[in-house]
Amino acid sequence: MIVVILVSFQKNFCVLKEEDILKHQMDAIERVSIVLSITEVEASVLLRYFHWSVGKVHDEWFADEERVRNTVGILERPVVAPSDDTELTCGICFDPYPPEKIASVSCGHPFCTTCWTGYISTTINDGPGCLMLRCPDPSCLAAVGHDMVDKLASEEDKEKYNRYFLRSYIEDNRKMKWCPAPGCEYAIDFVAGSGNYDVSCLCSFSFCWNCTEEAHRPVDCSTVSKWILKNSAESENMNWILANSKPCPRCKRPIEKNQGCMHMTCTPPCKYEFCWLCLGAWMDHGERTGGFYACNRYEVAKQEGQVRPGYDETERRREMAKNSLERYTHYYERWASNQTSRQKAMTDLQQLQTHNFWLFLILCYLYLTYLNFHQLEKLSDKQCTPESQLKFILEAWLQIIECRRVLKWTYAYGYYLPDHEHAKRQFFEYLQGEAESGLERLHQCVEKDLLQFLNAEGPSKDFNDFRTKLAGLTSVTKNYFENLVKALENGLADVDSHAACSSKSTSSKSTGCSSKTRGKGKGSSRTGGS
Repeated sequence: MIVVILVSFQKNFCVLKEEDILKHQMDAIERVSIVLSITEVEASVLLRYFHWSVGKVHDEWFADEERVRNTVGILERPVVAPSDDTELTCGICFDPYPPEKIASVSCGHPFCTTCWTGYISTTINDGPGCLMLRCPDPSCLAAVGHDMVDKLASEEDKEKYNRYFLRSYIEDNRKMKWCPAPGCEYAIDFVAGSGNYDVSCLCSFSFCWNCTEEAHRPVDCSTVSKWILKNSAESENMNWILANSKPCPRCKRPIEKNQGCMHMTCTPPCKYEFCWLCLGAWMDHGERTGGFYACNRYEVAKQEGQVRPGYDETERRREMAKNSLERYTHYYERWASNQTSRQKAMTDLQQLQTHNFWLFLILCYLYLTYLNFHQLEKLSDKQCTPESQLKFILEAWLQIIECRRVLKWTYAYGYYLPDHEHAKRQFFEYLQGEAESGLERLHQCVEKDLLQFLNAEGPSKDFNDFRTKLAGLTSVTKNYFENLVKALENGLADVDSHAACSSKSTSSKSTGCSSKTRGKGKGSSRTGGS
């Protein structure tokens, strides 16, 4: 199991297991049954119709009970009066049956148990619509409750029905969603209002409640959607083709240059031979045009005004595509690199020993943690330090994994940041660079410096210094990333005041302003992403 890290202690969501969902369902059914003085079967029918909203059920029922009954199919009196006959005719197969072989719902329409079983089974196998099952009589709207299913359906059909019944509580509720991780059976009950949509399931998957993509704070859902689409879109393939190939002058098929010579030969059946640089026929080339690895023909032709029409435009488009591809590659490589680093760190979580008491404490207040606890025990023994005092190592790993996630998405943010907003870009790249530098220092410290204490023969006098250093780096890195997240969530709005203060500092040489903006002032000199 790979666990995803939550650094925030303030939860705005609750993870629901299957037993929790069933308890919520039964509590709602019981409340409605008691308040409206109806059976639990009727209460469950009402709740399913009104999407499990107890308040909505109460409002509609007390506003117009008769209308609700007729709409939902909870009839006060049967449509077909009870009969004392010794035999009753089934309304589907029309065969006579004794009363004990006949069943009906609130409407009283008689059907044999065999036909009921077939009717229920067919509807259940058709999907979740079975939860709104009505009487088999075409003219009747009486609801069929789960009591009939329990009584007449096969065990397999009962299991399917109960699964639909359970899932309806989540899928009909706008405050709840299933965890989108493959194979996960947990649901999330979300409390809106905090502005943070990142939630983490007990199965280990962390995702955005709003768009159900993986957690991506501080980047908004729209940017994430565009980035994911771009990563998988055919447009990038076309950009690559445009940037790294040229069309054959004869058949127009794109050709990639994979060797040094400028002599190109199109694939069969075309087989046209041409110059890569000027796209002219190769028979017109040779030593007089600059040799086989150069071509001065184009420059000469350009000066004489004899360039093939559209050639300059084609080259301009190729150059634009190449620049666009290089820019995308720059951001994508860094986005993917941080994803890989984070996944590598989280892979070690598979080795966690969940029975360890300290792990239990960590899971209780964070749900999540990182570290091979065999190493933790080893370090505790060698440094003569209780495991409870090694919390600073856990906190460092927690911070690293969370920061890798944030840093990864800042590259998607940077890709879509408009080029003409130079001040914002410089400010963003400064904050990103500072955060990334701090993260690399922290990661190196906890990953490499820790090894000397794990491999030591006995207690080291430098361990306390290591503790101080690692705790300090963790705190500094956390501050860097908090500032980065805050700035991005504010749309880099602080850049205006930062620029104004920097300008004032330059003109007036004010010591106060200069000291306040010294850290941010470095951003103006940065021209590229970290």
